[in-house]
Amino acid sequence: MIKKLTLIIFFGLLISCDEDPKLHINYSSGSAFGTTFSVQCIDKKELDFSKSYDSIINVINQSMSTYIDDSDISRINKGDTTVRVDKHFRNVWATSKKIYEETNGVFDPTIGVLVNAWDFGPKGEVKALDSLKIDSLLASVGLKKLMLIDDKIVKFNPDTFIDFNALAKGYAVDVFALFLEGKGFKNYLVEIGGEIRGKGSNSIKQKPWMIGVEDPNFDDTQSYSKVVSLQNEAMATSGSYRKYKIDEKGNRYAHIINTETGYPHKSNMLSASVLAPTCMEADAYATALMSMGLKQSKQFLETHPELKAYLIYEDDQKELATLSLNGFSED
Repeated sequence: MIKKLTLIIFFGLLISCDEDPKLHINYSSGSAFGTTFSVQCIDKKELDFSKSYDSIINVINQSMSTYIDDSDISRINKGDTTVRVDKHFRNVWATSKKIYEETNGVFDPTIGVLVNAWDFGPKGEVKALDSLKIDSLLASVGLKKLMLIDDKIVKFNPDTFIDFNALAKGYAVDVFALFLEGKGFKNYLVEIGGEIRGKGSNSIKQKPWMIGVEDPNFDDTQSYSKVVSLQNEAMATSGSYRKYKIDEKGNRYAHIINTETGYPHKSNMLSASVLAPTCMEADAYATALMSMGLKQSKQFLETHPELKAYLIYEDDQKELATLSLNGFSED
Protein backbone atom coordinates (compact mmCIF):
# COMPACT_ATOMS: atom_id res chain seq x y z
CA MET A 1 0.00 0.00 0.00
CA ILE A 2 1.06 3.59 -0.58
CA LYS A 3 1.22 6.24 2.09
CA LYS A 4 -1.78 8.54 1.97
CA LEU A 5 -0.80 12.17 2.37
CA THR A 6 -2.49 15.02 4.09
CA LEU A 7 -4.21 17.62 1.95
CA ILE A 8 -4.50 21.03 3.52
CA ILE A 9 -7.87 22.71 3.13
CA PHE A 10 -7.96 26.46 2.74
CA PHE A 11 -11.53 27.31 3.67
CA GLY A 12 -11.17 30.09 6.22
CA LEU A 13 -13.04 28.18 8.91
CA LEU A 14 -12.00 30.52 11.68
CA ILE A 15 -12.74 33.67 9.72
CA SER A 16 -15.94 35.49 10.58
CA CYS A 17 -18.89 34.67 8.35
CA ASP A 18 -20.04 38.29 8.11
CA GLU A 19 -19.96 38.03 4.32
CA ASP A 20 -23.41 36.44 4.39
CA PRO A 21 -25.06 36.33 7.83
CA LYS A 22 -27.94 34.22 6.48
CA LEU A 23 -25.63 31.24 5.92
CA HIS A 24 -23.82 28.98 8.36
CA ILE A 25 -20.90 26.58 8.02
CA ASN A 26 -21.95 23.42 9.79
CA TYR A 27 -18.62 21.88 10.77
CA SER A 28 -17.99 18.43 12.24
CA SER A 29 -14.78 16.53 12.91
CA GLY A 30 -13.64 13.39 14.66
CA SER A 31 -11.75 10.13 14.37
CA ALA A 32 -12.33 7.54 11.67
CA PHE A 33 -10.47 4.59 10.16
CA GLY A 34 -7.30 5.23 12.14
CA THR A 35 -7.17 8.87 11.08
CA THR A 36 -9.38 11.95 11.30
CA PHE A 37 -12.30 13.35 9.35
CA SER A 38 -13.79 16.78 8.83
CA VAL A 39 -17.04 17.77 7.19
CA GLN A 40 -18.43 21.17 6.43
CA CYS A 41 -21.69 21.98 4.72
CA ILE A 42 -23.27 25.37 4.22
CA ASP A 43 -26.91 26.02 5.02
CA LYS A 44 -29.24 28.66 6.38
CA LYS A 45 -29.64 26.61 9.57
CA GLU A 46 -27.19 25.32 12.13
CA LEU A 47 -27.26 21.53 11.98
CA ASP A 48 -25.39 18.70 13.69
CA PHE A 49 -24.97 15.35 11.91
CA SER A 50 -22.30 13.94 14.23
CA LYS A 51 -24.34 10.87 15.14
CA SER A 52 -25.02 10.14 11.47
CA TYR A 53 -21.31 10.38 10.63
CA ASP A 54 -20.45 8.04 13.50
CA SER A 55 -23.06 5.58 12.25
CA ILE A 56 -21.59 5.63 8.73
CA ILE A 57 -18.11 5.03 10.11
CA ASN A 58 -19.27 2.11 12.24
CA VAL A 59 -21.10 0.43 9.35
CA ILE A 60 -18.15 0.73 6.97
CA ASN A 61 -15.70 -0.44 9.65
CA GLN A 62 -17.82 -3.50 10.38
CA SER A 63 -17.83 -4.28 6.68
CA MET A 64 -14.23 -3.63 5.63
CA SER A 65 -11.85 -2.93 8.52
CA THR A 66 -9.01 -5.45 8.77
CA TYR A 67 -8.32 -4.07 12.25
CA ILE A 68 -11.63 -5.37 13.63
CA ASP A 69 -11.49 -9.12 14.31
CA ASP A 70 -15.16 -9.78 13.65
CA SER A 71 -15.63 -7.45 10.67
CA ASP A 72 -16.91 -9.05 7.48
CA ILE A 73 -13.56 -8.73 5.72
CA SER A 74 -11.65 -10.16 8.70
CA ARG A 75 -13.98 -13.14 8.88
CA ILE A 76 -13.57 -13.71 5.13
CA ASN A 77 -9.78 -13.48 5.44
CA LYS A 78 -9.93 -16.11 8.20
CA GLY A 79 -11.84 -18.47 5.91
CA ASP A 80 -15.44 -17.94 7.03
CA THR A 81 -17.53 -18.91 3.99
CA THR A 82 -20.86 -17.94 5.56
CA VAL A 83 -20.34 -14.17 5.36
CA ARG A 84 -22.77 -12.27 3.15
CA VAL A 85 -21.24 -8.90 2.32
CA ASP A 86 -23.19 -5.66 2.40
CA LYS A 87 -23.66 -3.00 -0.28
CA HIS A 88 -20.56 -1.10 0.87
CA PHE A 89 -18.33 -4.13 0.40
CA ARG A 90 -19.94 -4.82 -2.99
CA ASN A 91 -19.37 -1.23 -4.14
CA VAL A 92 -15.69 -1.29 -3.19
CA TRP A 93 -15.29 -4.77 -4.65
CA ALA A 94 -16.72 -3.63 -8.01
CA THR A 95 -14.39 -0.63 -8.24
CA SER A 96 -11.40 -2.70 -7.13
CA LYS A 97 -12.10 -5.27 -9.82
CA LYS A 98 -12.54 -2.57 -12.48
CA ILE A 99 -9.26 -0.83 -11.67
CA TYR A 100 -7.44 -4.14 -11.19
CA GLU A 101 -8.39 -5.06 -14.75
CA GLU A 102 -7.67 -1.60 -16.19
CA THR A 103 -4.18 -1.58 -14.67
CA ASN A 104 -3.43 -5.22 -15.54
CA GLY A 105 -3.11 -6.09 -11.88
CA VAL A 106 -0.90 -3.17 -10.82
CA PHE A 107 -3.68 -2.12 -8.46
CA ASP A 108 -4.37 -5.20 -6.36
CA PRO A 109 -6.15 -5.28 -2.96
CA THR A 110 -4.56 -8.66 -2.22
CA ILE A 111 -0.92 -7.45 -2.30
CA GLY A 112 -0.95 -6.37 1.36
CA VAL A 113 0.34 -9.75 2.52
CA LEU A 114 3.64 -9.03 0.74
CA VAL A 115 3.82 -5.42 1.92
CA ASN A 116 3.56 -6.72 5.47
CA ALA A 117 6.09 -9.48 4.83
CA TRP A 118 8.67 -6.95 3.65
CA ASP A 119 8.13 -5.10 6.94
CA PHE A 120 7.76 -1.60 5.57
CA GLY A 121 7.31 0.04 8.92
CA PRO A 122 9.72 2.53 10.45
CA LYS A 123 12.58 3.58 8.20
CA GLY A 124 15.44 1.11 8.19
CA GLU A 125 17.45 -1.22 6.02
CA VAL A 126 15.89 -3.44 3.40
CA LYS A 127 16.12 -7.03 4.58
CA ALA A 128 15.71 -9.61 1.86
CA LEU A 129 13.10 -12.30 2.17
CA ASP A 130 13.77 -15.87 1.20
CA SER A 131 12.72 -16.40 -2.44
CA LEU A 132 10.72 -19.47 -1.45
CA LYS A 133 8.75 -17.37 1.03
CA ILE A 134 8.04 -14.74 -1.63
CA ASP A 135 6.89 -17.39 -4.10
CA SER A 136 4.64 -18.88 -1.44
CA LEU A 137 3.03 -15.54 -0.68
CA LEU A 138 2.69 -14.66 -4.37
CA ALA A 139 0.62 -17.79 -4.88
CA SER A 140 -2.12 -16.16 -2.80
CA VAL A 141 -1.94 -12.74 -4.50
CA GLY A 142 -4.32 -11.70 -7.25
CA LEU A 143 -7.89 -10.44 -7.28
CA LYS A 144 -8.65 -13.01 -9.97
CA LYS A 145 -8.25 -15.65 -7.27
CA LEU A 146 -11.54 -14.41 -5.78
CA MET A 147 -15.13 -14.23 -6.94
CA LEU A 148 -18.25 -12.62 -5.52
CA ILE A 149 -21.18 -15.00 -5.88
CA ASP A 150 -24.56 -14.42 -4.22
CA ASP A 151 -23.00 -11.80 -1.92
CA LYS A 152 -20.37 -14.26 -0.74
CA ILE A 153 -16.63 -14.17 -1.48
CA VAL A 154 -15.37 -17.42 -2.96
CA LYS A 155 -11.61 -18.02 -2.67
CA PHE A 156 -9.67 -20.17 -5.12
CA ASN A 157 -6.72 -19.95 -2.73
CA PRO A 158 -7.63 -20.12 0.98
CA ASP A 159 -4.65 -17.93 1.90
CA THR A 160 -5.71 -14.95 -0.23
CA PHE A 161 -5.98 -11.90 2.00
CA ILE A 162 -8.16 -8.92 1.04
CA ASP A 163 -7.30 -5.40 2.18
CA PHE A 164 -9.28 -2.44 0.79
CA ASN A 165 -7.07 0.12 2.54
CA ALA A 166 -6.12 1.70 -0.79
CA LEU A 167 -9.66 2.88 -1.49
CA ALA A 168 -11.90 2.32 1.55
CA LYS A 169 -11.31 5.79 3.02
CA GLY A 170 -12.05 7.33 -0.35
CA TYR A 171 -15.24 5.31 -0.48
CA ALA A 172 -16.23 6.53 2.98
CA VAL A 173 -15.78 10.11 1.76
CA ASP A 174 -18.23 9.33 -1.04
CA VAL A 175 -20.75 7.86 1.41
CA PHE A 176 -20.54 11.01 3.54
CA ALA A 177 -21.00 13.12 0.41
CA LEU A 178 -24.04 11.16 -0.75
CA PHE A 179 -25.53 11.48 2.74
CA LEU A 180 -25.20 15.27 2.53
CA GLU A 181 -26.63 15.37 -0.97
CA GLY A 182 -29.57 13.32 0.27
CA LYS A 183 -30.16 16.07 2.82
CA GLY A 184 -30.26 18.62 0.02
CA PHE A 185 -26.87 20.27 0.52
CA LYS A 186 -25.41 21.87 -2.58
CA ASN A 187 -22.23 23.22 -1.00
CA TYR A 188 -20.08 20.90 1.09
CA LEU A 189 -16.57 19.58 1.63
CA VAL A 190 -15.75 16.16 3.09
CA GLU A 191 -12.26 14.99 4.09
CA ILE A 192 -11.07 11.74 5.65
CA GLY A 193 -7.35 11.19 6.17
CA GLY A 194 -6.44 13.48 3.27
CA GLU A 195 -8.99 12.07 0.82
CA ILE A 196 -11.47 14.76 -0.11
CA ARG A 197 -14.61 15.48 -2.11
CA GLY A 198 -16.37 18.77 -2.64
CA LYS A 199 -19.51 20.11 -4.24
CA GLY A 200 -20.44 23.66 -5.09
CA SER A 201 -18.29 26.24 -3.36
CA ASN A 202 -17.71 28.12 -0.13
CA SER A 203 -20.77 30.26 -0.80
CA ILE A 204 -20.22 32.25 2.40
CA LYS A 205 -16.84 33.48 1.14
CA GLN A 206 -18.08 33.34 -2.46
CA LYS A 207 -14.95 31.41 -3.38
CA PRO A 208 -14.26 27.86 -4.55
CA TRP A 209 -13.07 25.21 -2.13
CA MET A 210 -9.26 25.51 -2.16
CA ILE A 211 -7.06 22.45 -1.54
CA GLY A 212 -3.29 22.36 -1.07
CA VAL A 213 -1.18 19.42 -2.24
CA GLU A 214 1.63 18.54 0.13
CA ASP A 215 5.23 18.86 -1.08
CA PRO A 216 7.42 15.73 -0.87
CA ASN A 217 9.65 16.68 2.05
CA PHE A 218 11.91 13.88 3.30
CA ASP A 219 12.54 15.68 6.61
CA ASP A 220 8.90 15.18 7.72
CA THR A 221 8.14 18.91 7.51
CA GLN A 222 4.99 20.07 5.76
CA SER A 223 4.73 22.66 2.99
CA TYR A 224 2.32 23.30 0.15
CA SER A 225 3.35 24.87 -3.14
CA LYS A 226 0.39 23.62 -5.19
CA VAL A 227 -3.15 24.80 -4.49
CA VAL A 228 -6.15 23.78 -6.60
CA SER A 229 -9.83 24.62 -6.55
CA LEU A 230 -12.16 21.68 -6.11
CA GLN A 231 -15.45 21.88 -7.96
CA ASN A 232 -17.89 18.96 -7.97
CA GLU A 233 -15.13 16.35 -7.88
CA ALA A 234 -12.86 14.42 -5.56
CA MET A 235 -9.12 14.40 -4.97
CA ALA A 236 -6.66 11.98 -3.41
CA THR A 237 -2.88 12.02 -3.11
CA SER A 238 -0.51 9.10 -2.59
CA GLY A 239 3.20 9.36 -1.92
CA SER A 240 6.27 7.29 -1.21
CA TYR A 241 8.67 9.67 0.50
CA ARG A 242 7.64 9.16 4.12
CA LYS A 243 7.73 5.40 4.26
CA TYR A 244 10.79 3.80 2.69
CA LYS A 245 13.88 1.74 3.37
CA ILE A 246 17.46 1.94 2.16
CA ASP A 247 19.61 -0.95 0.92
CA GLU A 248 23.34 -1.42 1.47
CA LYS A 249 24.10 0.67 -1.63
CA GLY A 250 22.05 3.61 -0.43
CA ASN A 251 19.18 3.00 -2.86
CA ARG A 252 15.81 4.14 -1.52
CA TYR A 253 12.90 1.73 -1.83
CA ALA A 254 9.34 2.89 -1.29
CA HIS A 255 6.86 0.36 0.01
CA ILE A 256 5.67 -0.42 -3.51
CA ILE A 257 5.56 -4.12 -4.27
CA ASN A 258 5.70 -5.45 -7.81
CA THR A 259 2.61 -7.65 -8.04
CA GLU A 260 4.32 -9.95 -10.56
CA THR A 261 7.63 -10.54 -8.77
CA GLY A 262 6.73 -9.92 -5.13
CA TYR A 263 9.77 -7.67 -4.69
CA PRO A 264 9.85 -3.95 -3.90
CA HIS A 265 11.00 -1.80 -6.77
CA LYS A 266 12.69 1.55 -7.06
CA SER A 267 10.75 4.43 -8.53
CA ASN A 268 11.46 8.10 -9.16
CA MET A 269 7.82 8.95 -8.44
CA LEU A 270 7.35 10.80 -5.15
CA SER A 271 3.64 11.53 -5.18
CA ALA A 272 0.58 11.33 -7.40
CA SER A 273 -2.55 13.43 -6.99
CA VAL A 274 -5.69 12.49 -8.89
CA LEU A 275 -8.93 14.35 -9.53
CA ALA A 276 -11.87 12.07 -10.34
CA PRO A 277 -15.68 12.02 -10.10
CA THR A 278 -15.60 9.95 -6.91
CA CYS A 279 -13.10 9.84 -4.07
CA MET A 280 -12.95 6.05 -4.17
CA GLU A 281 -11.71 6.25 -7.77
CA ALA A 282 -9.27 9.09 -7.03
CA ASP A 283 -7.93 7.10 -4.07
CA ALA A 284 -7.40 3.90 -6.03
CA TYR A 285 -5.98 5.52 -9.15
CA ALA A 286 -3.50 7.61 -7.11
CA THR A 287 -2.24 4.37 -5.54
CA ALA A 288 -2.04 2.70 -8.96
CA LEU A 289 -0.04 5.57 -10.48
CA MET A 290 2.47 5.41 -7.67
CA SER A 291 2.92 1.71 -8.33
CA MET A 292 3.31 2.26 -12.07
CA GLY A 293 6.04 4.87 -11.95
CA LEU A 294 6.35 7.92 -14.18
CA LYS A 295 6.61 6.41 -17.66
CA GLN A 296 3.81 3.91 -17.26
CA SER A 297 1.63 6.50 -15.50
CA LYS A 298 1.93 8.86 -18.46
CA GLN A 299 0.96 6.07 -20.85
CA PHE A 300 -1.97 5.03 -18.67
CA LEU A 301 -3.29 8.58 -18.38
CA GLU A 302 -3.18 9.00 -22.16
CA THR A 303 -5.85 6.33 -22.39
CA HIS A 304 -7.80 7.70 -19.39
CA PRO A 305 -8.37 11.38 -20.20
CA GLU A 306 -11.15 11.55 -17.61
CA LEU A 307 -8.53 11.39 -14.85
CA LYS A 308 -6.66 14.59 -14.03
CA ALA A 309 -3.28 13.98 -12.41
CA TYR A 310 -0.42 15.89 -10.84
CA LEU A 311 2.83 13.93 -10.50
CA ILE A 312 5.89 14.88 -8.46
CA TYR A 313 9.09 13.01 -9.24
CA GLU A 314 12.88 13.14 -9.31
CA ASP A 315 14.39 13.79 -12.74
CA ASP A 316 17.65 12.32 -14.05
CA GLN A 317 19.62 14.96 -12.15
CA LYS A 318 17.80 14.04 -8.90
CA GLU A 319 16.02 17.37 -9.01
CA LEU A 320 12.39 17.77 -8.05
CA ALA A 321 10.08 17.97 -11.07
CA THR A 322 6.32 18.10 -11.58
CA LEU A 323 3.93 17.14 -14.33
CA SER A 324 0.26 18.10 -14.75
CA LEU A 325 -1.77 15.84 -17.02
CA ASN A 326 -5.25 15.82 -18.53
CA GLY A 327 -6.11 19.34 -17.41
CA PHE A 328 -4.99 19.23 -13.79
CA SER A 329 -4.67 22.84 -12.66
CA GLU A 330 -1.41 24.50 -13.72
CA ASP A 331 -1.87 27.41 -11.29
